[in-house]
Amino acid sequence: MTLSRRRFLLSGVAIGGGLLLGYGLLKPRDLLGSRTVLDTAPGESALNAWLRIAADGRVTVAVPRAEMGQGVYTALPMLVAEELDVPWAMVSVEQAPIAKVYGNIAALVASVPLADHDHGPLARSARFAFERTARVLGLQATGGSSSVRDAWLPMRTAGAAARAMLLSAAAARLKVPATELDARDGVVTHAASQRSLAYGALAAEAALLEPPREVTFKPRTAWRLIGHSPPRLDVPDKVTGAAQFGIDVVQHGMLYAAIRIAPVFGGRVAGVDHDALQAAAGVHSVVRSADAVAVVAGSWWQAENALRMTPPEFDDGDHAALSTASVLADYGRALDGGAGFAYEDQGDAVAALEGAASFSAEYQVPPLAHACMEPMNCTVRVDDGRAEIWCGNQAPDLWRLLAAGALDIAQDQVTLHTPLLGGGFGRRIEADVMLRAIDIARTVPGTPVKLIYSREQDVQHDSYRPPVLSRFTARLDEHGKLLAWHNRIASPSVNQAVIGRAFPRLPLGGPDRTNVEGAAWLAYDIPHRRIDHSQCALALPVGFWRSVGHSHHGFFTECFMDEASAAAGRDPFEFRLAHLPADTREHRVLSQLLAVWSAPVPAGRARGLALHESFGTVVAQIAEVSINADQLSVHRVWCVVDCGTVVHRDTVIAQMQSGIVFGLSAALYGDAGYEAGRIKRQNFSDYRLLTLAQMPVIDVQIIDSDAPPGGIGEPGVPPIAPAVANALARLTGKRQRRLPLVV
Repeated sequence: MTLSRRRFLLSGVAIGGGLLLGYGLLKPRDLLGSRTVLDTAPGESALNAWLRIAADGRVTVAVPRAEMGQGVYTALPMLVAEELDVPWAMVSVEQAPIAKVYGNIAALVASVPLADHDHGPLARSARFAFERTARVLGLQATGGSSSVRDAWLPMRTAGAAARAMLLSAAAARLKVPATELDARDGVVTHAASQRSLAYGALAAEAALLEPPREVTFKPRTAWRLIGHSPPRLDVPDKVTGAAQFGIDVVQHGMLYAAIRIAPVFGGRVAGVDHDALQAAAGVHSVVRSADAVAVVAGSWWQAENALRMTPPEFDDGDHAALSTASVLADYGRALDGGAGFAYEDQGDAVAALEGAASFSAEYQVPPLAHACMEPMNCTVRVDDGRAEIWCGNQAPDLWRLLAAGALDIAQDQVTLHTPLLGGGFGRRIEADVMLRAIDIARTVPGTPVKLIYSREQDVQHDSYRPPVLSRFTARLDEHGKLLAWHNRIASPSVNQAVIGRAFPRLPLGGPDRTNVEGAAWLAYDIPHRRIDHSQCALALPVGFWRSVGHSHHGFFTECFMDEASAAAGRDPFEFRLAHLPADTREHRVLSQLLAVWSAPVPAGRARGLALHESFGTVVAQIAEVSINADQLSVHRVWCVVDCGTVVHRDTVIAQMQSGIVFGLSAALYGDAGYEAGRIKRQNFSDYRLLTLAQMPVIDVQIIDSDAPPGGIGEPGVPPIAPAVANALARLTGKRQRRLPLVV
C-alpha cells in the first residue's frame, strides 16, 4: 500500500498518540469529575463537577464554555436538567471553574485533517489519539461550534448519575428498593406507600455516595426539555441590565487605561512626549512598551483623550509596503511555483485534466476583522506574587497559563474570572489584550487597572480572517457531470498562527484542517479530485473567525459549482442534486428547498443557491436579491438546516439568523483595508455591518434527526455569501469572484 505524505504524517500522530496515551475506554465515572471541584455555600451539595443542589431543591449547573450569545448558558444546563428530571424553573447556571474535567474534547478531535466520513483504521486511530491527547490537555476552550457536541455525553451523564444517587439516597431513607422509586420534577416518589422526598432534602446524603458505574439515559420519547425551547437563562439579566460583561467590571479604587499600538504590524514606538501625557487631566502614569504606549488615568476618557491630544510616534519597521494586493500577488506566485500539500487526492485529477477541455476560475477574499460589539478589554490587579483578572475569554485555562508565565508566578496564584462576552467569533481566544493589561497593571501594584481598546484600536489590532487565494480547474464528462476537480489554495495556517503567538518556542508544522475545511471532502460525487494547499507566510496576524476556513471556502466552492452548472448548461439546483448520492444528508437538505427554487421569481429579482456542511451540520440557503439605484438588496433568505439532534429549537433558529446576518455583512461590506502595512478601517462608519433596514426576511426550516448533535453557532455563515453571489450572477450575467460584492 502506498501512503501519501499527509497520511504518513497522520499515521505518526495516530500511532504515537495511541502508544503514549492508550488506555481503556472511558467509563461514565471518568466524565463526572470530583464534586470538590465546585464551591458550595451552606445548604448546598455538589454531586459531581457539573452540578450542585441546594436544600430548597434549586439546581446550579456549571457551564465550562463561554456565553457569547450562542446560548450555551441554556443548552448545556438543559442536558443536565433533562436527565436529572428537575423543573426548568429550578435551574440556574454559573461559569465553571478551571479544571481538566471540563476540557473540550470534541473541538480537538474535530481538528483531525481527514474526512469526517472516513472511518478507516488510520482515521479511527488518529481520532483516538487526538481524543486521548485532548483529555490529557483538558483545554477548556469555546469554539468550533463544539459546545453542545462536547457536552452531549458528559453533561447528560452528570444529570443521570446525580439522579441515580438521589434515588439511592431515597431508597436508604425510605428503606425500600431503589427500583420501586421514581424521580420526576425534582421529587423522588414511592408510589406504593405514597411517600415522597424532594431532591433538596436528599442532596446532602446523595453527595456522600459513590457515583454509579453505569448510567441509563432517558429514551428520546421521554424527553421534556431537549428539542424544545424553554426560556433562556441568560436573557432576564441581559434585559434588565444586571448581566455583567467584561467591560462592566468595576473594582474599588480602579484605574483605567487607554492604548496606542504601532499601526504597522511589527512596528515599534519611536517617540513619546511623556511629560505632556503625564500633565494631562486625570492622568496617573504612562506605560511604554516596545510597540505601544498606554496611559493610566482616573477614567477611560481621560486616558484616551490624553493619547488623542498627544499621540506617540512609531517606526513602521519592515512591513510598511504590504497590502492585500501584494499578499495575494505573493500567493499567486506560490501557486505558480508548484503543487502544494494534498489534503485530498482521489483518483487522478491532474491526469484527468491534462490536455482536456476544462474550465478554470480564481477566487479571493480580503482580511476581515471580528468587530465584536464589546471592544477588547481586560481588568487586572497584580499584587504580592498574585494576580486577579476579569476578562471575557474563550480559553480560561490557556489564559491563566499565559498570565502566570508573563508574571513568572504559579498558575494557582492567578484567579481568572470569565464574565459574559459581548461577541467572540474567535477573537477572544487570543490573549493579547490580557497580556497588555498585565504589563500595565504590574506598574501599579495592588491597584486594579481596566484596559479598554477604543473601537479604532480594536478594529486595527485584531487577529484577522486571512486573505485567501483559491484556484479551480474542472472538467465535465460526456453526460455533463463533473469528472475532475482540482482546487489549489494559498493562505497562511490559522492554527499555527494562533498557537505560535501563544507559544512562540513551540515547533509547529504538519497539516492544518482549517487550511482546506469547506474545500476538501465535499459531499459531491466527483471521481477525480485533488485539493492542495500552499502555506504562505504573512506579517498580518491571522486567527479564528466565525466558521474559520469554511467562511471563505464555502464561497469559493459553491460559486464554482454554479460556474460548473453553467458550463454544463444545467440548472444549478438540479446539477447539485445530480452530484449528491440520494442517501446523503446534503441531498435531503437541498431537496427541501425545491419548492422555493421552482417558484416564480418576482420581476427584477434573482435567486441564488448554496449548500455547505460544517461542524457536523448541513445547511442549504437560497437568497433572493435585486439591484435598485446601484444598491444590492437581499430581500429574503430561505434556510434549511440539519444539525442532528436539536437541543434548544429557538436557539437553532436564532443562530441560523445570526450566521446569515454575520455572513451578509462580510459578503456585502467586509474588507479590513490592509494597505501600507496597516489596517485602514477604523470604526463602524467605514467597517460597515448590516443594518436593521437592510435585514432580509429569513425563513428557517429545521430537519428533525436522531443523529448526534452538530454545531450550530457557525454553520449558518458559509452558505450565505455564495447564495447572494450566485443570485447576483444570475441577475447581472456577470460573475464576481472576490468579496465584498460590488454593483
